[in-house]
Amino acid sequence: MKKGTLLILMLLTLVSCSKFQRLTKNPDMEAKYQGAVKYYEKKDYYHALQLFEELISVYRGTAKAEDSYYYYSFCTYYVDDYQTAAYYFNNFVQTFPNSKHTEEAQYMYAYCYYLDSPISSLDQTSTLEAIEKFQLFINRYPQGEKVKEANERIDELRKKLEDKSFDIAKLYFDMEEYKASVVAFENLINNYPGTEYKEIALFTMLRAQYIYASKSVDTKKMERFKNTLDIYYKLVDNFPQSRYLRDAEKIFDDAKSAINKLDTQGKNL
Repeated sequence: MKKGTLLILMLLTLVSCSKFQRLTKNPDMEAKYQGAVKYYEKKDYYHALQLFEELISVYRGTAKAEDSYYYYSFCTYYVDDYQTAAYYFNNFVQTFPNSKHTEEAQYMYAYCYYLDSPISSLDQTSTLEAIEKFQLFINRYPQGEKVKEANERIDELRKKLEDKSFDIAKLYFDMEEYKASVVAFENLINNYPGTEYKEIALFTMLRAQYIYASKSVDTKKMERFKNTLDIYYKLVDNFPQSRYLRDAEKIFDDAKSAINKLDTQGKNL
């Protein structure tokens, strides 16, 4: 039974390949177009893609051009070639601005960048591109049925950038690059004022600033310890019941003591 089933499958595959090969060599473009559509409808995007690749050139400037390009764009999307698909969806929008498919193609242009966006630890160029393209879609189709989904995608992508920003700031701290860490945490808070990382960001920023001040040359210590106090005040103003409050108060007291010591030394000079 197993050998018989395998033989049948092999025969069907050969017949299918034979049909496709005959179709690729068929000079009748209408027959080729109908065959490509059938492959597409059967979700055989690999074979449909090959046929539509020829058809978009053959039908350029004709009534069939729009539909051929539309199918071809989706074929590249369905074979998971998102960068190529984005290119063709954008070309569709530029070439057929009045098509009934233009709004959908505009959304798919952004969505392909969204799918190409990697995890937060990797380069986020595609993430930034996706946000830009989704915003372009929203601006062009403010009443479109995909606007809500586009906004949700933007929020998701921005969260990824937020995670990336926090990870970078924390990495600087772990690498003992304290000045860079303070700047990175400050950028995180400024760029994402509602971030879920705000409490830990302020506390780690406080630690980084204190260590940075402690390691500074004497002429810079006073200013940098005062900056430490400023970060402490931001932390307690935003999180008066912070889980880091005890440790933060210890840093505050140490920074105050350092300032008093420096002040005394200055008066004795």
